[in-house]
Amino acid sequence: MPRTVYLNGDWLPETEAKVSIFDRGFLFADAIYEVTAVIGGRLIDYYGHAARLQRSMAELGISCPLEPEALLVIHQEIVRRNDLREGLIYLQISRGVADRDFAYPTGVDPTLVLFTQSKPVLENPRVATGITIALLPDQRWARRDIRTLQLLPASMAKIEAVRRGADDAWLVENGFITEGSEATAHIVTRDGTLVTRGLSSALLHGITRASLLDIAHSEGIPVEERAFTPDEAKAAAEAFISSATNFVLPVTRIDDTPVGDGRAGPISRQLRERYLEIRLADAI
Repeated sequence: MPRTVYLNGDWLPETEAKVSIFDRGFLFADAIYEVTAVIGGRLIDYYGHAARLQRSMAELGISCPLEPEALLVIHQEIVRRNDLREGLIYLQISRGVADRDFAYPTGVDPTLVLFTQSKPVLENPRVATGITIALLPDQRWARRDIRTLQLLPASMAKIEAVRRGADDAWLVENGFITEGSEATAHIVTRDGTLVTRGLSSALLHGITRASLLDIAHSEGIPVEERAFTPDEAKAAAEAFISSATNFVLPVTRIDDTPVGDGRAGPISRQLRERYLEIRLADAI
């Protein structure tokens, strides 16, 4: 059965949903997006994603056609219409449709799209085995804190990592790791300190990241928000990524170097378990 998608106020079969070729999301990647995980038919960490959506729209001067309360209702309705038990909701807002011009148009309505993807997010076999990482140069634009559609450099990095036999890439700029191609990068030092890069325009302000730092503080895990080098990452006791649908996923090898003993570490496992326990309890 085709999915039901939301497009500018209409509920449509996915085969009937159409967007203009003059949409600025298509022509300029002049659009932002968010991804919210769904488990048991409920939204995980929704309010954090909704807040980041508002921030991204404000940074680009794009207005949302729906009030926050109405946007939540749309999220819950698309879950119901597609009988989504586990997976994700993808939301995208572009500036709208206008003749091609580098200057922002005025008086146009934004294009709002939501669709679902059914996929297992809890029973991920890589939680046990971990993933492998290739270190690659960060070639993205300078405003990575805005969750835009400008994802081609990240996609190219991901493909290059796979070509090298790795699962994903961590991106390096000026001698420090910024983040992964589609996730936040974390390490745990030999003395048990969780290290993650501080927030700036150099990286996306991860919603799962914020939740994990709160959990680490409550669990008595020391935290340092600072940049770290590839050598530090390779010498770490543990490493992991965090994202909306991976939650916490261990990293067991960086380039040709095993991380720690080459297996998922206890702190990454602890953070994943606590994150899911807390977020499943407050899911909506």
